[in-house]
Amino acid sequence: MSGLRHNCRKTGRLPPIYRMSIECNTVQSTRLTLICHARTVAQKLSRFPTNEPVENSPLAAGAFAAKFSGAIRLLCGPELRTRQTAEWFGAPPQVDEALRDCDLGRWHGQAIKDLQVREAEALQAWISDPQAAPHGGESVMQLSERVAAWLTSLQGIPGHIVAVTHPFVVRAALMQVLQGAAFNAIDVEPLSVVELRFNGIWRLRLAGIDLAGAL
Repeated sequence: MSGLRHNCRKTGRLPPIYRMSIECNTVQSTRLTLICHARTVAQKLSRFPTNEPVENSPLAAGAFAAKFSGAIRLLCGPELRTRQTAEWFGAPPQVDEALRDCDLGRWHGQAIKDLQVREAEALQAWISDPQAAPHGGESVMQLSERVAAWLTSLQGIPGHIVAVTHPFVVRAALMQVLQGAAFNAIDVEPLSVVELRFNGIWRLRLAGIDLAGAL
């Protein structure tokens, strides 16, 4: 160790391993918070969504703004339900097409229990095969590729990004971070909040409970 210090004094430069460590510690990270839109009637009825509005909520306008204080870049999907939820921040969001919901083709608005009767094999194929799109829309694989490209585009943007989007998009983002194949094993409830951070690699960050605020 003394030799390393001597070398630094002599050359005026840190060894590569130390320079790399300092550079890594000074890189500004990307903080990404994913918020699922508020509940809709379609979700209550276990139907695939249409462009329906969110249900009335006791949350007052600006409630999210109080929770996520500080400078943020607010994004949302183009659908009515994501734009309405984003409005609770009290600031106009930027609509990002990459955050749109999965295109379910002719299944939009269809009840899952009806599809289990009428198109049981097609529904099972869609659940078990990420490349299947029997509804004529977007497959889970295509959705995942879209979300992966979007995550890549954020990696050079430091600061806090808050994105209001859909359960399927949140699932796809988590699968990119976790690098697994459990897309259908992730449940995303309305108003769920998931935080991801990029500092060389994407990481899932689970927030703790503010016990002081709960007292």
